[in-house]
Amino acid sequence: MIIAVDGPTASGKGTIAKALAERYGLPHLDTGLLYRAVGRGVALAGGDPDDPADALAATAFPPELLGDPELRSEASGGLASRVSIHPEVRAALLERQRAFAARPGGAVLDGRDIGTVIAPGADVKLFVTASVEARAERRFNEMREAGRAVTLEAIAADLRARDERDRNRAAAPLVAAPDAIVLDTSALSREDAIARAVALVDRMSAK
Repeated sequence: MIIAVDGPTASGKGTIAKALAERYGLPHLDTGLLYRAVGRGVALAGGDPDDPADALAATAFPPELLGDPELRSEASGGLASRVSIHPEVRAALLERQRAFAARPGGAVLDGRDIGTVIAPGADVKLFVTASVEARAERRFNEMREAGRAVTLEAIAADLRARDERDRNRAAAPLVAAPDAIVLDTSALSREDAIARAVALVDRMSAK
């Protein structure tokens, strides 16, 4: 069974995808981490994330970079959004993601174009969303607990900017697949969101 989980930053898609992978005994890939690694690689090389050539060069990042804790920072998230608009970067990472989705037995992948580009034939497609206000508050709490100095206003502004880039990029924009089920987690706790997602997957996979 292939499960595609798409949605904007801080919507809860990563948490839900991990929980689904554990429940159904499937491997999980956070595809956004690949783009964060590319963005981080550009920064480490002193390049420009808005330059297609610099971004493409960074797709050859070493595997160990995926373990860099800095990839989870707001800065790396912003860089990922910027490098992901380049068609060359998306093409370079495409086969890596499709190969993961094609593993025997299936897989769970989360990102922004899983159900539309990476695995359009996925057995179950979820599009996880939430209001900017709810997402900003979640990210703010995460950053504060991690000891990072951030403001709620700055995070909300960053999320809006990322949404704008992701939804309007020419290559694989952030959009729900026509056959995806939309799950709004704005008013849901972590546990309730996971339970709702599990129920949806059970219902869809039983068809």
